[in-house]
Amino acid sequence: METFVKINNVALCAETFGEPADVPVLLIGNTMLTWPDELCERLAALRRFVVRYDLRGTGRSEGSAVDYTLRDLVADAAGVLDAHGLGAAHVVGFGTGGWIAQLLALDYPERVASVALIATRPTAPGPNDADLPEHAPEVTAHFMNRPAVDWTDRASVVEFMLGNARRLAGAGFDEAEARAGIERIHDRADVVSRDPGEALRADLMATAFAVMDCKPRWRERLGSITAPTLVVHGEDDPFFPLGNGQALAAEIPGAELVVLPGTGNELPRRTWDVLVPALVRHTS
Repeated sequence: METFVKINNVALCAETFGEPADVPVLLIGNTMLTWPDELCERLAALRRFVVRYDLRGTGRSEGSAVDYTLRDLVADAAGVLDAHGLGAAHVVGFGTGGWIAQLLALDYPERVASVALIATRPTAPGPNDADLPEHAPEVTAHFMNRPAVDWTDRASVVEFMLGNARRLAGAGFDEAEARAGIERIHDRADVVSRDPGEALRADLMATAFAVMDCKPRWRERLGSITAPTLVVHGEDDPFFPLGNGQALAAEIPGAELVVLPGTGNELPRRTWDVLVPALVRHTS
Protein backbone atom coordinates (compact mmCIF):
# COMPACT_ATOMS: atom_id res chain seq x y z
CA MET A 1 0.00 0.00 0.00
CA GLU A 2 1.24 3.50 -0.83
CA THR A 3 2.06 5.83 2.05
CA PHE A 4 3.33 9.39 2.28
CA VAL A 5 6.42 10.29 4.25
CA LYS A 6 7.54 13.85 5.00
CA ILE A 7 11.19 14.27 4.04
CA ASN A 8 13.05 17.56 3.79
CA ASN A 9 9.70 19.40 3.92
CA VAL A 10 8.34 17.44 0.94
CA ALA A 11 5.76 14.64 1.08
CA LEU A 12 7.08 11.67 -0.89
CA CYS A 13 4.94 8.72 -1.93
CA ALA A 14 6.48 5.34 -1.08
CA GLU A 15 5.47 1.68 -1.14
CA THR A 16 6.95 -1.50 0.32
CA PHE A 17 6.87 -5.18 -0.61
CA GLY A 18 7.79 -8.07 1.66
CA GLU A 19 8.56 -8.29 5.35
CA PRO A 20 10.49 -5.59 7.25
CA ALA A 21 12.68 -8.28 8.83
CA ASP A 22 13.98 -9.34 5.41
CA VAL A 23 17.00 -7.93 3.55
CA PRO A 24 16.26 -4.23 2.79
CA VAL A 25 16.47 -3.09 -0.83
CA LEU A 26 15.84 0.53 -1.86
CA LEU A 27 14.81 0.93 -5.51
CA ILE A 28 15.42 4.38 -7.02
CA GLY A 29 14.06 5.20 -10.45
CA ASN A 30 12.07 8.15 -11.73
CA THR A 31 8.67 7.24 -10.40
CA MET A 32 8.13 4.12 -8.31
CA LEU A 33 6.71 2.51 -11.47
CA THR A 34 10.20 2.36 -12.93
CA TRP A 35 10.04 -0.89 -10.94
CA PRO A 36 6.91 -2.86 -11.98
CA ASP A 37 4.82 -4.55 -9.29
CA GLU A 38 5.70 -8.06 -10.47
CA LEU A 39 9.43 -7.32 -10.35
CA CYS A 40 9.10 -6.06 -6.77
CA GLU A 41 6.99 -9.08 -5.85
CA ARG A 42 9.63 -11.45 -7.23
CA LEU A 43 12.28 -9.83 -5.05
CA ALA A 44 9.99 -9.88 -2.02
CA ALA A 45 9.31 -13.60 -2.54
CA LEU A 46 13.07 -14.12 -2.27
CA ARG A 47 13.21 -12.59 1.22
CA ARG A 48 13.87 -9.00 0.22
CA PHE A 49 12.11 -6.06 1.90
CA VAL A 50 11.64 -3.78 -1.11
CA VAL A 51 11.07 -0.04 -0.83
CA ARG A 52 10.23 2.03 -3.91
CA TYR A 53 9.17 5.66 -4.10
CA ASP A 54 8.37 8.58 -6.38
CA LEU A 55 11.15 11.13 -6.62
CA ARG A 56 10.00 14.60 -5.65
CA GLY A 57 8.03 16.19 -8.47
CA THR A 58 7.02 12.82 -9.97
CA GLY A 59 4.15 10.38 -9.45
CA ARG A 60 2.25 11.33 -6.32
CA SER A 61 5.14 13.01 -4.53
CA GLU A 62 5.16 16.74 -3.91
CA GLY A 63 7.61 19.10 -5.54
CA SER A 64 8.24 21.11 -8.65
CA ALA A 65 10.60 20.33 -11.48
CA VAL A 66 12.52 23.56 -10.92
CA ASP A 67 13.19 23.85 -7.21
CA TYR A 68 15.65 21.08 -6.33
CA THR A 69 19.14 19.80 -7.09
CA LEU A 70 20.56 16.32 -7.54
CA ARG A 71 21.98 16.52 -4.01
CA ASP A 72 18.45 17.21 -2.71
CA LEU A 73 17.34 13.95 -4.32
CA VAL A 74 20.24 12.14 -2.65
CA ALA A 75 19.21 13.55 0.74
CA ASP A 76 15.64 12.46 -0.01
CA ALA A 77 16.83 8.89 -0.57
CA ALA A 78 18.54 8.89 2.82
CA GLY A 79 15.31 10.27 4.29
CA VAL A 80 13.29 7.44 2.75
CA LEU A 81 15.55 5.00 4.59
CA ASP A 82 14.98 6.92 7.83
CA ALA A 83 11.22 6.91 7.31
CA HIS A 84 11.24 3.12 7.06
CA GLY A 85 13.51 2.63 10.06
CA LEU A 86 16.42 1.42 7.93
CA GLY A 87 19.92 2.31 9.01
CA ALA A 88 21.26 0.95 5.74
CA ALA A 89 19.98 -0.84 2.65
CA HIS A 90 21.08 -2.36 -0.62
CA VAL A 91 20.52 0.49 -3.10
CA VAL A 92 19.50 -0.10 -6.71
CA GLY A 93 19.31 2.83 -9.12
CA PHE A 94 18.10 3.02 -12.73
CA GLY A 95 18.96 5.97 -15.01
CA THR A 96 18.71 9.14 -12.94
CA GLY A 97 18.32 6.84 -9.95
CA GLY A 98 21.78 5.54 -10.77
CA TRP A 99 23.24 9.01 -10.24
CA ILE A 100 21.43 9.21 -6.90
CA ALA A 101 22.72 5.75 -5.94
CA GLN A 102 26.32 6.66 -6.81
CA LEU A 103 26.17 9.80 -4.68
CA LEU A 104 24.41 8.02 -1.84
CA ALA A 105 27.28 5.52 -1.78
CA LEU A 106 29.81 8.37 -1.85
CA ASP A 107 28.21 10.82 0.57
CA TYR A 108 26.30 8.46 2.89
CA PRO A 109 28.48 5.31 2.81
CA GLU A 110 27.15 4.10 6.15
CA ARG A 111 23.64 3.91 4.64
CA VAL A 112 24.62 1.73 1.65
CA ALA A 113 25.16 -2.00 2.17
CA SER A 114 25.71 -2.47 -1.55
CA VAL A 115 24.89 -0.58 -4.73
CA ALA A 116 23.54 -1.70 -8.11
CA LEU A 117 23.71 0.74 -11.02
CA ILE A 118 21.43 0.06 -13.98
CA ALA A 119 21.39 1.90 -17.33
CA THR A 120 23.27 4.91 -16.01
CA ARG A 121 26.60 6.71 -16.40
CA PRO A 122 29.27 8.38 -14.25
CA THR A 123 28.51 11.91 -15.43
CA ALA A 124 25.52 14.24 -15.10
CA PRO A 125 23.24 15.58 -17.89
CA GLY A 126 24.94 17.49 -20.64
CA PRO A 127 27.91 16.73 -22.89
CA ASN A 128 29.65 13.55 -21.81
CA ASP A 129 33.35 13.17 -21.04
CA ALA A 130 35.48 12.70 -24.14
CA ASP A 131 36.35 9.08 -23.28
CA LEU A 132 32.70 8.05 -22.84
CA PRO A 133 30.20 7.36 -25.62
CA GLU A 134 27.47 9.93 -26.11
CA HIS A 135 23.83 9.29 -26.99
CA ALA A 136 23.48 7.51 -30.32
CA PRO A 137 23.08 10.11 -33.12
CA GLU A 138 19.67 8.79 -34.12
CA VAL A 139 18.42 9.14 -30.53
CA THR A 140 19.70 12.70 -30.29
CA ALA A 141 18.05 13.53 -33.63
CA HIS A 142 14.76 12.02 -32.47
CA PHE A 143 14.64 13.95 -29.21
CA MET A 144 15.70 17.18 -30.88
CA ASN A 145 12.90 16.85 -33.44
CA ARG A 146 10.11 15.21 -31.48
CA PRO A 147 6.60 15.20 -32.91
CA ALA A 148 4.06 17.49 -31.29
CA VAL A 149 2.14 16.09 -28.34
CA ASP A 150 -1.00 17.28 -26.58
CA TRP A 151 -0.22 16.73 -22.89
CA THR A 152 -3.92 17.07 -22.05
CA ASP A 153 -4.87 14.14 -24.33
CA ARG A 154 -4.14 10.66 -23.01
CA ALA A 155 -3.99 8.96 -26.41
CA SER A 156 -1.62 11.61 -27.77
CA VAL A 157 0.70 11.28 -24.78
CA VAL A 158 0.74 7.47 -24.88
CA GLU A 159 1.53 7.31 -28.60
CA PHE A 160 4.23 9.95 -28.20
CA MET A 161 5.86 8.03 -25.36
CA LEU A 162 5.64 4.74 -27.24
CA GLY A 163 7.67 6.35 -30.01
CA ASN A 164 10.28 7.39 -27.47
CA ALA A 165 10.32 3.92 -25.92
CA ARG A 166 10.95 2.33 -29.31
CA ARG A 167 13.97 4.58 -29.81
CA LEU A 168 15.44 3.62 -26.45
CA ALA A 169 14.74 -0.11 -26.62
CA GLY A 170 16.78 -3.00 -27.91
CA ALA A 171 15.83 -5.31 -30.75
CA GLY A 172 13.20 -7.21 -28.76
CA PHE A 173 10.89 -4.25 -28.12
CA ASP A 174 7.55 -5.42 -26.70
CA GLU A 175 5.04 -2.73 -27.63
CA ALA A 176 2.19 -4.16 -25.56
CA GLU A 177 4.33 -4.30 -22.42
CA ALA A 178 5.68 -0.79 -23.01
CA ARG A 179 2.20 0.61 -23.66
CA ALA A 180 0.81 -0.89 -20.46
CA GLY A 181 3.64 0.63 -18.42
CA ILE A 182 3.26 4.05 -20.03
CA GLU A 183 -0.49 4.05 -19.51
CA ARG A 184 -0.13 3.18 -15.84
CA ILE A 185 2.43 5.91 -15.22
CA HIS A 186 0.22 8.40 -17.09
CA ASP A 187 -2.91 7.48 -15.17
CA ARG A 188 -1.16 7.57 -11.82
CA ALA A 189 0.52 10.95 -12.28
CA ASP A 190 -0.74 13.50 -9.77
CA VAL A 191 -1.96 16.13 -12.18
CA VAL A 192 -4.18 17.71 -9.54
CA SER A 193 -1.44 19.17 -7.38
CA ARG A 194 0.96 19.79 -10.27
CA ASP A 195 0.65 21.38 -13.69
CA PRO A 196 -0.55 18.54 -15.97
CA GLY A 197 2.05 19.12 -18.67
CA GLU A 198 4.89 19.46 -16.17
CA ALA A 199 3.73 16.43 -14.21
CA LEU A 200 3.55 14.11 -17.19
CA ARG A 201 6.80 15.32 -18.70
CA ALA A 202 8.57 14.66 -15.40
CA ASP A 203 6.96 11.25 -14.90
CA LEU A 204 7.31 9.96 -18.43
CA MET A 205 10.36 11.71 -19.85
CA ALA A 206 12.63 12.69 -16.93
CA THR A 207 13.12 16.06 -18.63
CA ALA A 208 13.18 17.82 -15.27
CA PHE A 209 16.31 15.91 -14.34
CA ALA A 210 18.08 16.94 -17.53
CA VAL A 211 18.09 20.59 -16.44
CA MET A 212 18.56 20.32 -12.68
CA ASP A 213 21.73 21.44 -10.89
CA CYS A 214 23.98 18.38 -10.59
CA LYS A 215 27.27 20.04 -9.63
CA PRO A 216 29.87 19.25 -8.45
CA ARG A 217 31.14 16.35 -10.55
CA TRP A 218 31.62 12.99 -8.85
CA ARG A 219 33.25 10.71 -11.44
CA GLU A 220 36.71 11.39 -10.02
CA ARG A 221 35.49 10.10 -6.63
CA LEU A 222 34.19 6.74 -7.85
CA GLY A 223 37.36 4.99 -6.72
CA SER A 224 36.45 5.76 -3.11
CA ILE A 225 33.17 3.80 -3.19
CA THR A 226 33.51 0.99 -0.65
CA ALA A 227 30.10 -0.65 -1.06
CA PRO A 228 30.07 -3.83 -3.17
CA THR A 229 28.91 -2.68 -6.60
CA LEU A 230 26.98 -4.34 -9.40
CA VAL A 231 26.68 -2.60 -12.77
CA VAL A 232 23.89 -3.77 -15.09
CA HIS A 233 23.75 -2.36 -18.61
CA GLY A 234 21.92 -3.09 -21.84
CA GLU A 235 24.21 -4.26 -24.62
CA ASP A 236 22.36 -2.08 -27.14
CA ASP A 237 21.55 0.95 -24.97
CA PRO A 238 21.40 3.90 -27.40
CA PHE A 239 20.87 6.54 -24.72
CA PHE A 240 23.74 5.65 -22.38
CA PRO A 241 25.78 3.32 -24.62
CA LEU A 242 27.50 0.35 -23.01
CA GLY A 243 30.84 2.15 -22.62
CA ASN A 244 29.27 4.19 -19.82
CA GLY A 245 28.47 1.09 -17.79
CA GLN A 246 31.87 -0.38 -18.56
CA ALA A 247 33.51 2.79 -17.22
CA LEU A 248 31.52 2.56 -13.98
CA ALA A 249 32.56 -1.05 -13.51
CA ALA A 250 36.19 -0.22 -14.23
CA GLU A 251 36.38 2.81 -11.94
CA ILE A 252 34.54 1.44 -8.88
CA PRO A 253 36.81 -0.99 -7.01
CA GLY A 254 35.73 -4.61 -7.35
CA ALA A 255 32.57 -3.83 -9.32
CA GLU A 256 30.87 -6.61 -11.27
CA LEU A 257 29.42 -5.93 -14.73
CA VAL A 258 26.36 -7.76 -16.06
CA VAL A 259 25.49 -7.04 -19.70
CA LEU A 260 21.91 -7.66 -20.84
CA PRO A 261 21.95 -8.91 -24.46
CA GLY A 262 19.62 -7.24 -26.96
CA THR A 263 18.55 -4.67 -24.37
CA GLY A 264 18.44 -0.90 -24.59
CA ASN A 265 17.76 1.75 -21.95
CA GLU A 266 14.99 -0.35 -20.41
CA LEU A 267 14.18 -3.20 -18.04
CA PRO A 268 11.61 -5.29 -19.92
CA ARG A 269 10.15 -8.42 -18.40
CA ARG A 270 12.37 -10.66 -20.55
CA THR A 271 15.45 -9.41 -18.64
CA TRP A 272 14.12 -10.26 -15.18
CA ASP A 273 15.28 -13.87 -15.24
CA VAL A 274 18.84 -12.47 -15.38
CA LEU A 275 18.30 -9.34 -13.30
CA VAL A 276 16.51 -10.84 -10.29
CA PRO A 277 19.05 -13.63 -9.59
CA ALA A 278 21.87 -11.11 -10.04
CA LEU A 279 20.30 -8.73 -7.51
CA VAL A 280 19.55 -11.51 -5.04
CA ARG A 281 23.11 -12.81 -5.28
CA HIS A 282 24.50 -9.30 -4.93
CA THR A 283 22.37 -8.49 -1.88
CA SER A 284 23.05 -11.78 -0.07
